[in-house]
Amino acid sequence: MTKRFGEVTALDAVSLAVRPGEFMTLLGPSGCGKTTLLNLAAGFLSPDSGEILIAGERMNDVPTYKREIGMMFQNYALFPHMTVAANIAYGLKARHVAKNDRDRRVEEVLALVRLAGFEDRKPRQLSGGQQQRVALARALVINPTVLLLDEPFSALDKNLRASMQVELREIQRKLGVTTIFVTHDQSEALSLSDRLAVMSEGRIRQLGTPAEIYRKPCDRFVASFVGDANVLRGRLDGIEGETAVIALGVARVKVPRGPLTGVATSAPVDLFVRPEHLGITDAAGPCATSGTIAAQVYQGGHVDIYVECKDSSRDRVLVRIGGHEALTRWPVGSQVGISIATDEAAAFEIPDPRQA
Repeated sequence: MTKRFGEVTALDAVSLAVRPGEFMTLLGPSGCGKTTLLNLAAGFLSPDSGEILIAGERMNDVPTYKREIGMMFQNYALFPHMTVAANIAYGLKARHVAKNDRDRRVEEVLALVRLAGFEDRKPRQLSGGQQQRVALARALVINPTVLLLDEPFSALDKNLRASMQVELREIQRKLGVTTIFVTHDQSEALSLSDRLAVMSEGRIRQLGTPAEIYRKPCDRFVASFVGDANVLRGRLDGIEGETAVIALGVARVKVPRGPLTGVATSAPVDLFVRPEHLGITDAAGPCATSGTIAAQVYQGGHVDIYVECKDSSRDRVLVRIGGHEALTRWPVGSQVGISIATDEAAAFEIPDPRQA
């Protein structure tokens, strides 16, 4: 599909197939086109070109209320003057479902979202998490073919957001409803999804499982956007079949060859390495690179150590070490070496600054 707003191309020839019962996440920064794609699926917008199909049937000219779409908005969009039960039953009433059947289905979905006994309350009498459950119940009660979720956790605090993520995933698995979820939060996308589509500038940059996206990013944008990554200046040491070998100090890291097609042997490249795949060693010993510890950040289960390093394109390298011993073992100001003990990395050609 392609969708333009004036001279702005919000979606540029995007194709995406979502499997029955799948939890698909659209992940990307603001303005990448993910919400536009969701609104096209819902029928709130019409594509300039391309087709929308649900269960094999073309939906381009089918109005929203006939698509059997369950939609959960960012602000929940509850009717403040209606009770919880009335809010949930609204879609059933609009579909002229008989009252007895309507009451039964409202009762069932209230039990599903753990709000039995809240039927007569108004939205203002509920907490943020309870309001979110009402919005979810309203989307599910119509037995939708597809459930669409537009950043539903953004208004919740961190702890409540985490617990609601678990509840949503449990409910989705129990019902087996096909779900498309929009977020800019990487941790949400990685923890919730069966697959995720990373989007930028109106295109899907990579589609895959959370592990594939995190461990094998296909380009610089995905490697930088999803999770924390260090960018170290290495050298292309050689090619072994579909694998490229990157040299950095004494380290030799094997990465997918694809992104380095056409790069000459011995040419400098950018090596993307996750903080948890780096270690700290004695500066006098063999290492990939070295530097000076600039800062430590205690995170409870691990310590984030920032090292000023000449081989980093961002001046500092982030090393993530489990436990808390690093706080005393490597104090700020220490000269240290950095080791790489992984092949779960990616390398890309250094961009030409004249084309930036």
